[in-house]
Amino acid sequence: MLWRLTRGGRVSHLFGTVHVGKPGWQALGPLTAAALRASDTLALEIDPTDPAVLAALADTTPAPRLPEALNQRLLAATQRACLPLLALAGLHPVLQATTLTVLDARWLGLDPNHSLEMLLAQRAKARRMKVVSLESVELQKQVLVPADAAEAVAVIEQALDQLENLASRRVLERLVRAWESGDLATLERYEQWCECAGTDEERAFLRRLNDERNAPLADRIARLHGQGRRVFAAIGALHMTGPAALPRLLAERGFKVERVNFAADPARSAATAIDRVQEPGVPAATASATASATTSAAASAAASAAGPPR
Repeated sequence: MLWRLTRGGRVSHLFGTVHVGKPGWQALGPLTAAALRASDTLALEIDPTDPAVLAALADTTPAPRLPEALNQRLLAATQRACLPLLALAGLHPVLQATTLTVLDARWLGLDPNHSLEMLLAQRAKARRMKVVSLESVELQKQVLVPADAAEAVAVIEQALDQLENLASRRVLERLVRAWESGDLATLERYEQWCECAGTDEERAFLRRLNDERNAPLADRIARLHGQGRRVFAAIGALHMTGPAALPRLLAERGFKVERVNFAADPARSAATAIDRVQEPGVPAATASATASATTSAAASAAASAAGPPR
């Protein structure tokens, strides 16, 4: 999912991502690769290659005291992820639960160590492009971790429920299938099939996690472009949906916004039909639908210390 952003005689790009990947996903499609080459600045939610990002993950938010049964479920999920029991101890319990959701994608062949953000950052730095974080780890943690203890416990319970009944895999598979085929309409209906928006509280959490972050993200992209930069902004695909979708907000900020039609390029092979990082012959797998780049970075660090799931 790629959009061309034109304003003031310069062109930038907006690319919708997922926060995990696989070793075979090492070849960008030709149109996406060309857009990256034409840019001088890579803008990510956060830069996963920045050592300061991992340092900032150490959590100082007061954690709620979990009911013993819930704490045991969290520890059991950690063990199922093949992690040492204390591997996530430095994270708030909400971040532990969402990190475990990202790691669960390894059962389907995906890993946060091979995320699209990681690949793009490595490619950009190899070309000596400027790489910037549009948000801070602190801001993403504030969004992910409810201040209310009861709401935090509810988020943990929901994440563990979905891990235990495999709902997270079902939902994430559907999300990535939509992303791979460029099916924005299915992503627009995410709340209808995510099995995570059944109450007012859950829907409010999703709005906080996605919609409410979009205006500041759009402002930051517009500011970078206004400084004379040609920006390649790579942001989670769900931020491209809804009334506050990033393409819509950028149009409101004076950009001519055009979605790039990959199918219109006759020179492209079937292996790159969706013009993104792709491994031909491998079926769609899953990514964490609600994970932020911060959660992906935490999962990447944890996965580095663990073996594959078994």
